[in-house]
Order: sequence, then structure tokens, then C-alpha cells
Amino acid sequence: MNEKVLHFIWKYQLFSGKQLESSQKELLAINTVGLHNENTGPDFLNASIIIGSQLWVGNIEIHLKSSDWYLHNHHVDDNYKSVILHVVWEYDREVYNQSQQIIPTLELSKFVDIDFLKKYRAFNLLDPKWILCENELKNISKFSLHNYLEVLFLERLERKSTEIDNYLKASKNDWEAVLFLLLCKNFGVKMNSEAFFQMAQSIAYQIIRKERNSLLTLEALFFGQAGFLNENLEDAYYIKLQKEYQYLKNKYKLPSILTSVFHFFRLRPLNFPTIRIAQLSGLIHKHKSLFSKLMESKTKEDYYDIFKIQTSFYWNNHFTFYKESKINAKAISKGFVDNLIINTIIPLKFAYYKKQKMDYNDSLLDLMKSIKPESNSIIRQFSNFGISSDNAIDSQSLIQLKSEYCNYKRCLECRIGNEILRN
Repeated sequence: MNEKVLHFIWKYQLFSGKQLESSQKELLAINTVGLHNENTGPDFLNASIIIGSQLWVGNIEIHLKSSDWYLHNHHVDDNYKSVILHVVWEYDREVYNQSQQIIPTLELSKFVDIDFLKKYRAFNLLDPKWILCENELKNISKFSLHNYLEVLFLERLERKSTEIDNYLKASKNDWEAVLFLLLCKNFGVKMNSEAFFQMAQSIAYQIIRKERNSLLTLEALFFGQAGFLNENLEDAYYIKLQKEYQYLKNKYKLPSILTSVFHFFRLRPLNFPTIRIAQLSGLIHKHKSLFSKLMESKTKEDYYDIFKIQTSFYWNNHFTFYKESKINAKAISKGFVDNLIINTIIPLKFAYYKKQKMDYNDSLLDLMKSIKPESNSIIRQFSNFGISSDNAIDSQSLIQLKSEYCNYKRCLECRIGNEILRN
């Protein structure tokens, strides 16, 4: 038993049919349980109860043991002066307020619904292969699930928006610089995300602004900072990049990062970090006001047009610097653009619109609904349990559900877990 469970029991009045009675042997009736307080102070505010024949309006404090009142120093804290009922699991001593009057106590263990306790204990003692409620998901109504998924999606955007705010402060409100950081993180896909991010952080964006008119210079800058230009290769293009990078490194006193953080193993060639860096260079070179264009665009077709870029000719017949391949232009696929829309553009737009106090929800939701759901192990597993994804909102919401709730067993805070336990 823990306090979160007691909060849940009190909030939804999961009591047996017996008449409630305080530990002081007075009849107790609950009119309203009060507003759940997530901040400091009593756990529920402005509750209304009847003790004996007297109506009381005030706050409720919840503990595992009544003696916790003193353990937490509530007896000397003015925030707890207006507590009208102390709700506990175990009544181990009387508790007094600052006026030395006994605070009425409800000992929940005597009144809690036994069926709920059995269900909760079974729920938490399971050893599931994946999530606690996997056997119960089929009983959740489609309507409830659909509404909750949209809430989860916006919750996920809020979390990403906080991260973007931190980047914005570090860059002194330079939205273009933040866009570059996010693009790099997602151009690295999952395996090389952190390495690309480190590369981006090692380059002041003012340097990119100055040098982006030359594709060769951008490639030299990015490949050099990624550590790919430290070999002795007999390759004219590679040598040209090396010379350009040495000039840039001396000019801007650039720091170096390790090459060992970049991975090629088990990646499809089009996801090789060398190809993604070449594509990123082409994108930054092509668009001088990329941030503005992305903020003004509305449909996924608009974004497909923006990301139609060309790499330098060298990459038409190379995937790495070390070996030639068949001639094949390395265009950015629509699937990859969809991924960028989901993980870079939508969160950035959400954060930007919030800062500008602009309405954003409908346009962002419509855009996400037009994009196919992601395909990954989380989405596939939910599908196995009967929860399918129709669009990118659904897939992002399920990722949020699994990573922020299921992984931490936050069932009482999850609408799905909440519905299962209450029913």
C-alpha cells in the first residue's frame, strides 16, 4: 500500500457499503471529496463532509499511518490548520491540530472495497511480458481510448516544448539555431542521434550562417566536426574537404569530437551517417531561411517540397568515403520527411506558436492525422493487444503512454489503468 493508492481510493470513493465511521466512533458522510492538490499543502482542498450531525468544509490530508502527521511536521505547519479529516490506512495514534483539538480520522483499511483491493493487488503482482494491463486492454472502449490518445499526444508535445525552451535559452532565442540542433538529432536517426547532436553543438550557428553559401564548405564543416576527415585517403574529394576543414578549424578555433560515437553497423546504407550529413549539408545550403519556410508550411506536401534537395555529386556513387557504389542519387525519402515532421517540425511549431501566443492545435492535429503512423516495436506490440494506430497522432500517443506511464507503473495516473481499476 502507498499514499497514491489511498489518494485514488479517496478520490473515487472506493468504499464498501458499510456506513463510514471515524476512529473517534462518529458517523461520517462525504458530500464532496475535494479538489486533488498536486502542489504543497493538504492532499485534497475544499472538501465537504458531515461528522455526526455537523457539516464541515475544509481540507483532507492522507497518510499511510496517522503518526505520519507528526513525522511530516504538519502539527507546526500553518498550511494544515484547516484540515477537517485525516484519512489513513492505519490508525496508530490520535492526532491533534495546533489548537490541541483531535483531528477526526478515517481508517480506510476498515472500509475500502475488497474487490478493488483484490484487483489492484493482482494488477501489481502480475509479471507481464510487457505492460501490467495487457490482458485488460481489450475491454477499454474505443471512445475512451481515442479521447485519451489525443490528450497523450498534446502531453508529449508539452514535454518536448520544455526541452526546446531550454535550447532556446541557451541559444539566446535563436530559432534557426534550435532548428539546426533538432534537425541534427533526427537526421542521426535512433542509433546516431546523440552523435549528430554533439556534432551540432560543437558548431556555433553563426558560423553556419556565414558559410552556408558554399556546399563544399558546409560539408567540410560537418564532416570535419563529426571526425570523418582524419584519415589519409587517396581520394580527390576527400582531400579537398580535408583542406577546407583545416582552414575552417583554424579560422573559427573549432573543437573536435570523437569519431567512435558514429555507427554504421546494422544500418541501411541510406541511413549511414555519411549520407545523412551530406543531405543535411544540402538542405542548409539550399534554404537561407529554412525556419521561416517550415513555420509557414501547412501540408505534408509543402514539407516534401522543402526537403527536395541534392547532395554533392560525389555522393551519387558513394555511401562512405572508402568505397564506390552504383550511381544512385541520395534523395531524402518521403518516409524520412514524415519522421522529421513528427519529431522535429511539429514540436518546434508547437513551441513557437506557444511563444507567439498563436492558436495551433487544429492545424498541428490535422497535419499529424495526414501522416501514417510510425512503425516500431511499441506500436507493433500495442497492435498485438488490439490497439491499432491509424495515424501519427495515435503512434506518438502510444509511445508517450508506454514510455511515461507503463514503464513506470503509473497506472493510477493513466486513464486506461484508472478505468480498469475502477470498473
